[in-house]
Amino acid sequence: MSKIGKKPISIPQEVKVKIEEDKIKVEGPRGKLEKNIPPEIDVQIKEGVILVFPKSKTKKAKALWGTMRQIISNMIEGVTKGFEKKLEIEGLGYRASIVGDELILEVGFSHPVKIKKPEGINFSVEKNIISVSGIDKELVGQVAANIRKIRPPDPYKGKGIRYLGEVIRRKAGKKAVTGAK
Repeated sequence: MSKIGKKPISIPQEVKVKIEEDKIKVEGPRGKLEKNIPPEIDVQIKEGVILVFPKSKTKKAKALWGTMRQIISNMIEGVTKGFEKKLEIEGLGYRASIVGDELILEVGFSHPVKIKKPEGINFSVEKNIISVSGIDKELVGQVAANIRKIRPPDPYKGKGIRYLGEVIRRKAGKKAVTGAK
């Protein structure tokens, strides 16, 4: 039994949920989201609550049960509140700016790195903090990870792009040799 999969998902009043064959559609004040339901999972709406059940007792059905329940919960949270990831740029001369619908990063390369804004994602830059926000949790996390991957934090100097609050373990550099033989 899945501890997460058993929990019912309450539907807020401003959110509309539709289940059509193998798709679930969630519509709220911030937008609409749509996801395919795996054939091993059964999703039902009863009295303003969404219930998720496995159709069989296979290993795959058990694995997808809790995952699908959490995905649906994140969809409802996304169309009501939205999601946001913050990244911090650290390094001398490292900076970010927004021009049109592109995020431009200057992070020590010979050229600025341009990232086109995907549909459903918003960028904002404040000093050295980049905010990635949207209604789809998976897309927000993936875009933030792609931005971080451009210049991951250096373990020696700490320069690079990191998540806000992420702690980077620093390594000691080369030490001078003390004492003669």
